[in-house]
Amino acid sequence: MTDADRRTKRPPSASTLLVHGDRELSGDRSLAPPITPSSAHAARDAGEFAEMASKPRHQRFYTRYGNPTQERAAHLIARLEGGEAALMTASGMGAISTTALGLLKAGDLVVAQTSHYMGTTKLFTEVLPRFGVRTKLVDQADTAGLVAAIGEGARLVMVETPANPTMALTDLAEVAAAAKAAGAISVADNTFASPINQRPLDAGIDVVVHSATKYLGGHHDLVAGVVVGDTETIERIWQMSTVIGATLGAFDAWLLLRGLRTLPLRVARANANALAIARFLERHPAVEAVHYPGLESHPQHALALRQMKDGFGGVLAVRIRGGYEPAARFVAGLRLFTNAVSLGGVESLAVHAAAMWAGTLDDEQMRTAGVEPGMVRLACGIEEAEDLIADLAQALDKVGQAPEPPS
Repeated sequence: MTDADRRTKRPPSASTLLVHGDRELSGDRSLAPPITPSSAHAARDAGEFAEMASKPRHQRFYTRYGNPTQERAAHLIARLEGGEAALMTASGMGAISTTALGLLKAGDLVVAQTSHYMGTTKLFTEVLPRFGVRTKLVDQADTAGLVAAIGEGARLVMVETPANPTMALTDLAEVAAAAKAAGAISVADNTFASPINQRPLDAGIDVVVHSATKYLGGHHDLVAGVVVGDTETIERIWQMSTVIGATLGAFDAWLLLRGLRTLPLRVARANANALAIARFLERHPAVEAVHYPGLESHPQHALALRQMKDGFGGVLAVRIRGGYEPAARFVAGLRLFTNAVSLGGVESLAVHAAAMWAGTLDDEQMRTAGVEPGMVRLACGIEEAEDLIADLAQALDKVGQAPEPPS
């Protein structure tokens, strides 16, 4: 094989794929993809109508079944994750809920992590048990415990790595192997890592879900979710999606396509910022601990090196000395980090985790999930690292200052 042949056959990089990978789906020569906002499409006759109604995921029948703009985004993300097919949903929780309901039935056992996004935790511990689905939570860092629990007859295994907000990791290869041995379906939430830093399907995981609101969209201007896997499994989940109705609109799908074009560039900058900030905070006297898998001090750093690539994500958790009140003062003192939920956008955000989770999880659930009173989650954007570090430094100076009494 010549060098030219090798160049022709090599798969495109993520950057090239995300710019050119959906061109074959375009029916014209436009550089920007068209938006197809119509909720329904006309048939020429009864025969064509019957064919449209019966064909799974028909793009030009009714948008709850499929839509050309949705499918274009799904096509790109499936290729990016290394999957056969993908399904777009109206939110990340729409993706997780539709997947769970599409794959589970009464009497099934789910093995999940102690630390998940709070919506995922509530789904598996409060909502699904009402319909006869059992859930067992295991510390994701306890790989042997996860493997043992899966062997107890799990039907579905739900993991999230790095986990929100503790940044704890799950051994994807070990979990995937245990799930296959038990005849269970493994599902990984890859939102925090993004396909740039981690591809769970390559480790043997069956299904990947994302809150596409985060890194995939990247601009805090859309809400979307995606499910990626093999064609047969995505078909099963699609059948449930037509009932649940968590349908992504065409305009949000178009915004997602626009955001995907720059994903590798944004993730690389967020990774670099997060690592620089983690190293700065680790040395600061007002900081009790920094949770970031890119740090050599992270207890699972070796696992991060093994299953993540090209960086360790743009999110870290920091524990401020003194607990809740100093952490609240720290967040209030930030100027460039905006106090807002979400992550993965161009702007850096900060969340006092205990304050955010308190409205959804009780004290015991927060302790189980590792959410401590002084924990702050920092989601790095694409600003200059030096500017972000200066902002953190001036806010940390205020941690030891008691608030002024009211006038």
